[in-house]
Amino acid sequence: MIKLSYEQIAEKIKEKTGISDEEIEKRVNEKLEQLAGLVSKDGAAHIVANELNVNAFEAAAGPMKLNKLMPGMRNVEVVGKVRQVWEIREFSTAKGSGKVGSFLIGDDTALARITCWHGQTDKMSGLKPDDVVKIVNSYARENNGRVELHLNDNSEIEVNPAGVTVEVADNLQQGGMEAKRKKISELDENDNSVEILGTIVQAFEPRFFEVCPQCGKRARQREGVFACEQHNEVTPDYSYVMNVIMDDGSETIRAIFFRDQADQLLNKPREEVLQYREFKDKFDSVKLDLLGQMMKLTGRVTRNSMFDRIEIVARKVDMNPDPQEERDRLNKELGNEASTQP
Repeated sequence: MIKLSYEQIAEKIKEKTGISDEEIEKRVNEKLEQLAGLVSKDGAAHIVANELNVNAFEAAAGPMKLNKLMPGMRNVEVVGKVRQVWEIREFSTAKGSGKVGSFLIGDDTALARITCWHGQTDKMSGLKPDDVVKIVNSYARENNGRVELHLNDNSEIEVNPAGVTVEVADNLQQGGMEAKRKKISELDENDNSVEILGTIVQAFEPRFFEVCPQCGKRARQREGVFACEQHNEVTPDYSYVMNVIMDDGSETIRAIFFRDQADQLLNKPREEVLQYREFKDKFDSVKLDLLGQMMKLTGRVTRNSMFDRIEIVARKVDMNPDPQEERDRLNKELGNEASTQP
């Protein structure tokens, strides 16, 4: 079921009728007073919309802007530019096994995660940042307070459709919301987009693994040769993942950096990072240089069931956080704390 907030209903009323925010607020308050607590403010807004012949649930024809997505929407069509692609994972549960993969797209209003299940993961093959994608017949779900799109068997992805361009604002986060700053000790395994600031106290060598050079999926060795599920026997390329331990004075946490984020962490070209696969001893000086460096990290928290601990998977890495910005943030937090003291 689609759930609309008061702000979303009011925006739809204003869009369809041209009534001002003040007039909408007045009508809704009158309805609340008339019904004497029998409805919520959202419910009163629905009534006002109906009285004005405004269908708050009416879907727009053609592609939707990403900031208009709402949980429960079906047959959603969007157009966006790929910002990030995550690796496809295989999983096994009591109900069976399968695959899941996801990528992040953006437009001029927001970012949104696109999740592909099972056979739909094949449609992610070859996707890379800055590709434009048109997605048809997806459905919207809420995940940790953010709306994301999922692809079912009838969904379609068209890559770089002719004549379609997309501009993406630089300062957007997923769902158009800023990542919430937290201390490491405050992190929860359900945090989907958080920001932490800390110091690197330990760094580990990159772990390299074989991938298909055509689609980027994991290539596995079978009978002496490497094979990709989609492209069969291949001569593999290599990708990598790297871990560090961060400390912010409240607690420590292991941070995980897949290829693109590892490149941001190390500030080195990919060709140079790949050399460490054969010359591991050359990475010792890189590890030493990382120790003691301050880092601002945006990512999602996950639980490592093997070691029963939470970890953070990096989405965006800033190795040069602005000192003045951090001082201003700290002063604001201290000011807010002082204002709440009795």
